[in-house]
Amino acid sequence: MNDLEISRLLTQMRTLSSEAKGVNGPAASSESGATGGADFSALLKNSIDKVNDLQADAGAMKSSFERGDPNTDLGQVMVAVQKADVSFQAATQVRNKLISAYQEIMNMQV
Repeated sequence: MNDLEISRLLTQMRTLSSEAKGVNGPAASSESGATGGADFSALLKNSIDKVNDLQADAGAMKSSFERGDPNTDLGQVMVAVQKADVSFQAATQVRNKLISAYQEIMNMQV
């Protein structure tokens, strides 16, 4: 990486950081608020689909290895299984946090 690429990367990181903190003001957040529900549901669905795909791929690789397919390497199978496991655990933790946040909101007095 040369200095120009590093400076571009730093600029992008600062921009993303300021957007995440909401420095752009309430106008930017109100524009995204109308589609926030659709974006969140699409993001959640895509994440669940990715977890499902990783688990399906790992299952297919395991069964291929068990059948004795010479093109299937044990290392690849183990990596695929671990990727599927980590993604499932992450999805479970996100679900737990969402449930916790929902319960906390429901317990608030209006």
